[in-house]
Amino acid sequence: MFSVILRKEITSFFTGLSGYLITVVFLLSTSLMLWVIPGQYNILDSGYSNLNSLFEISQWLFIFLCPALTMKTIADEKQNGTWELLATKPIGIFQIVFGKFLASWILVIITLIPTIIFLITVYYIAEPVGNVDLAAFWGSFIGLIFGASVFVSIGVFSSSLSKNQMGAFVVGVAITFMMYYGFDMLAMLFESGRTISFIENIGIHAHYKSISRGVIDSRDIAYFIIVNIVFLYLTKKKLKIR
Repeated sequence: MFSVILRKEITSFFTGLSGYLITVVFLLSTSLMLWVIPGQYNILDSGYSNLNSLFEISQWLFIFLCPALTMKTIADEKQNGTWELLATKPIGIFQIVFGKFLASWILVIITLIPTIIFLITVYYIAEPVGNVDLAAFWGSFIGLIFGASVFVSIGVFSSSLSKNQMGAFVVGVAITFMMYYGFDMLAMLFESGRTISFIENIGIHAHYKSISRGVIDSRDIAYFIIVNIVFLYLTKKKLKIR
């Protein structure tokens, strides 16, 4: 039954416009800012053979795109009156929630895969050819995948709070921004280095920066897994209470 939920969710993304639209918006936005629009993110203008700009842009795009992707996962079921029918199936609520989460996360990963073309391009236009920090690229790529998983779990949780998809989107963006950058802003209010470090490590940004250095730290992976579990558990509790 879990595989049915997963397959249904993935199929729904590609039979409608949402999956294609989000993929196109992400790839078009990153492509334009990296190669066409002059500015600090333009690789050709920077004169450096790295893709730091790609990951800076992607993080901020995902703050909006992941809630847009997940806003209908549960809210749409409630609005159409199909949630009650789904909840009576011989499958646990957590499995339903996890299936919707996993399907959305897979779509985000599929959206990211074409960006490897940017790496290949930079690799061959660098002087000398191949003068690219591959460890930093793959570290940032893996970090972005894990960071996106948290954005997706937040989006699914937000979708469980409302029957209205736009309401779920707004709540999702607010919580995602807070988890990504809000704790960094809060840390600025303190002077103690230990307090600042503690507050920053509650947020996603600090752990993403750690992974993007090219070193996969088990503490960062554990952080992403724990935060995902927390938001999926909260989603389950919200739906169970209802």
